[in-house]
Amino acid sequence: MKRVAITGAGGLIGWHTQAWLSVQPDVETVRVPEAAWADAGVLTRLLEGTDAVVHLAAMNRGPDDEIYDTNSRLAAALAEALRRTGATPQVLHASSTLSGRDGGRHAAYGRSKRVAAEALCDWAARSGGRFTDMILPNVFGEGGRPNHNSVVSTFCHQLATGGTPRLEQDAEIEFLHAHKVARGIGALIDGDAGDTWRPEGTRITVSGLLKRLSDMDAAYRAHFIPDLRADFDLDLFNTYRSYLYPAHYPVGLTEHSDPRGTLVEAVREGNGGQVHYSSTHPGFVRGEHFHFRKVERFVILSGEAEIALRPVCGDKIVRFRVSGGEPGYVDMPTLHTHNLRNVGTGDLIALFWCHELYDPDAPDTYRQPVERQSETMS
Repeated sequence: MKRVAITGAGGLIGWHTQAWLSVQPDVETVRVPEAAWADAGVLTRLLEGTDAVVHLAAMNRGPDDEIYDTNSRLAAALAEALRRTGATPQVLHASSTLSGRDGGRHAAYGRSKRVAAEALCDWAARSGGRFTDMILPNVFGEGGRPNHNSVVSTFCHQLATGGTPRLEQDAEIEFLHAHKVARGIGALIDGDAGDTWRPEGTRITVSGLLKRLSDMDAAYRAHFIPDLRADFDLDLFNTYRSYLYPAHYPVGLTEHSDPRGTLVEAVREGNGGQVHYSSTHPGFVRGEHFHFRKVERFVILSGEAEIALRPVCGDKIVRFRVSGGEPGYVDMPTLHTHNLRNVGTGDLIALFWCHELYDPDAPDTYRQPVERQSETMS
């Protein structure tokens, strides 16, 4: 069993990393809360017995001197706590492509990440530990804070809430989804990590990004799933959808009736995905799993159902009551475990759509109950 401590676990990369490590065999995660930085004894105890430390805690918005002092102080405190443990865990530090810059609007952040890396590298050299500096581009994804983590989060939030994004400055930026960072961290922990890890993202102008997201928003609001066959488009779409949840759902569908009966168009899409349906007896539950990337839609055709969702590594459960008598759909957000319960007196008929064909070798489906008795992760 590997014990992995994560600082900044409540942030964007932290949530994705904790979620990914939670489905890996023989891995136990330890969250280092913000309060631990104020108590050296608590920080030391949390790091004792760890095989790896993923250092993600950092300040990236605010006055320059505060950003520099905070990030430098966090790294120094981490190095000192590691010295007190006497252990030599593997340390992975989230740095930035900005760390090589000494000028510009993000100069203080870049310098602070460089100083932080130097402090942790010095600890590794003196103690015999292993250190990897993770040089990351602009990271985005579900759970990102608008006007904080990435312009992707800002644009997605504005579009999802009915705002009008504005292009203030155009430039080409390299973007990387947080799930890819999380998977990379998992691989670094399992393998032979070098001194530096520099994952490659997708380069696009800010204006090009805004157009792509605006097109997705327009298509989705017209009940059309855009083409998601490119990984970057899927990452953008899942990020955009995350800001629609839960207020946007359920979404009503239009009934087309004539003397023959009623027709409801459940999915319009440009991907070549998969549709199936199920019947569920009263009182039974389906699902109890989550996905990292899959786009999945539930449509109730007949009967009464409750759809329940809970974020991975979180506790808040959101419930939707849906009925075949009022056609509508709920799209499952990624990194949210979900289930479907028959709460009626007769059989429940439900239709399910996924944007991709099921691959038994890579199902992207991870079992986890929505209801749980206690927190299973430290």
